[in-house]
Amino acid sequence: MKAIDEIKTLYQDGQLLPIYEEFYTLQGEGYNVGKAAYFIRIAGCNIGCPWCDSKGAWRPWPRQLKSIKQIIDRASQTPAKALLVTGGEPFNYNLEPLTLLAQHHNIQKFVDTTGTDSTTGQWDWICISPKPYRQALEKNLLLANELKVVIYQDTDFELAEYYAQRVRPDTHLFLQPEWSRKEIMYPKIVDYIRLHPHWRLSVQVHKYVGIP
Repeated sequence: MKAIDEIKTLYQDGQLLPIYEEFYTLQGEGYNVGKAAYFIRIAGCNIGCPWCDSKGAWRPWPRQLKSIKQIIDRASQTPAKALLVTGGEPFNYNLEPLTLLAQHHNIQKFVDTTGTDSTTGQWDWICISPKPYRQALEKNLLLANELKVVIYQDTDFELAEYYAQRVRPDTHLFLQPEWSRKEIMYPKIVDYIRLHPHWRLSVQVHKYVGIP
């Protein structure tokens, strides 16, 4: 947490961001699965889920800092003209300058967030994936185009319904098994959606196909 605060203090203008990884790929889960996008994972997380598959992105380091111009220049060179921002937790940082620059280059903007920090920037698609360890903000839930709840244990179904009651009626609802427990949770999720058809199943296609 200290490292996040230090970087936020130094670069609150949002012109530099700590990037853990970036590459051009296909979106692998949720509503926009299969769509090509330039993917950036911002380092720094204030939650730290024990089953996280991106623990390397929890702590930001100064050497990871990249200018938003570098990021957008790379994204604009891809045929998709789309940017997917995830983390860590993207909204640990000010993303207004990033989205403004992306908009200037006619790049579509997607973000995947826990919803625990105030959103910044202008987005074409907001996916909120809330976690049981820290509550998503009500104001963020009203901005969500998509609610994607990771199911690690049975009590996560209760969490999913709690948040489903707090998003807009037109928000797309997804349940996704935590990868290490997929064989256990897939049958439970399928049975649950049969009984609660307002939900849809999210499959992490990128992990099956073997792409980033």
